[in-house]
Amino acid sequence: MKSVLSERMTIHQHDIEYRELDPGAATALRSLAADIRRRLGDAPHTATLHDPGLIARIAERADELPDSVRHAVRPPATAAGATVVRGLPVDDADLGHTPAHWQAAAEHTHPGSLELDIVMLLLGRCAGEPFGWQGQQNGRLVNNIVPAVGHEDEQSGASSSTLLSPHTEDAFHALRANLLMLICLRNPDRVATTVSSVREVRLSDDDLRTLTTPTLPILPDVSYGTGFDQLAPLPTLWRDENGAVTARYDPAYTPIDDADAAFRAAYARLTAELVRVSHAPALAPGEILLLDNDVTVHGRVPFRARYDGTDRWLKRVNIRLPERRRRAQESSENGYGQHVVAPFRASADRTAERGIADERGSVEQP
Repeated sequence: MKSVLSERMTIHQHDIEYRELDPGAATALRSLAADIRRRLGDAPHTATLHDPGLIARIAERADELPDSVRHAVRPPATAAGATVVRGLPVDDADLGHTPAHWQAAAEHTHPGSLELDIVMLLLGRCAGEPFGWQGQQNGRLVNNIVPAVGHEDEQSGASSSTLLSPHTEDAFHALRANLLMLICLRNPDRVATTVSSVREVRLSDDDLRTLTTPTLPILPDVSYGTGFDQLAPLPTLWRDENGAVTARYDPAYTPIDDADAAFRAAYARLTAELVRVSHAPALAPGEILLLDNDVTVHGRVPFRARYDGTDRWLKRVNIRLPERRRRAQESSENGYGQHVVAPFRASADRTAERGIADERGSVEQP
């Protein structure tokens, strides 16, 4: 399915929240990641990053970080649903070349890349419960987002020359992330990430009624494979327990042409509104983008990949927030057979068994 958004978007840059990671906290974070790497060696980096030794150290030592780190990675606080955190030191010379594809990135043995994987897990644990997907990037907890030859025009993070259509991350699955964390390692061409919030769109009551009615399924994206059967229809929008609008939106993997004219028209108006309220932060190295995945959709503008080792390179972590509960109806979904890798849930359960309060603990099923 093709993108329904035009590449000639009108970008509005307003209301994105900016935070600063103070120098002392940033130094403590990098130092702790470096110490964990030295103690473990580089073996976990060539696997999936859910090596039990690494998980135990992340779970045990995240509390050593200053409270200001947790404050910096709390969920976005504005209607835009997006926050840029500045101040994490990233030295380009420590990274080596941008890998040619995610498999190469997973085997990348440069210590700078591994330490940033550990930084991401520490930050993710400060924010909530980091997790991965068995069917995506071999279950790695930290995904590498780099352009790959042969994937330039597909709707995935490996693309480059096409507009990556704004979407809810893993919209097809009931256990999708509440919070998405992206860190920029390299972005020499200032390629923008697009972000839009359903809390900023304007829709009629009729459109809201149409879009909150389960009408079409959402399929997994190509990073999970192909050949999935279409299952139960899902609502595009609904209101959470506080009455605020939330979304599951992924036009590239939604068979929109199968819907009736009224739904297609309402979906098109939602799409136009998401374009109208779009923000476009172009992340610099060391900047962290936090996205409320229940509220925002995100994408990326097209760019020309050079494949010379200097291309854009991001890392991504999915985070579940223990205080969030989604619609009860989602508990019956089978998620196209896709399963999460959630090693921090076990550590949170052990913490609870010891009678120790842990606000970052496991998220219950919807």
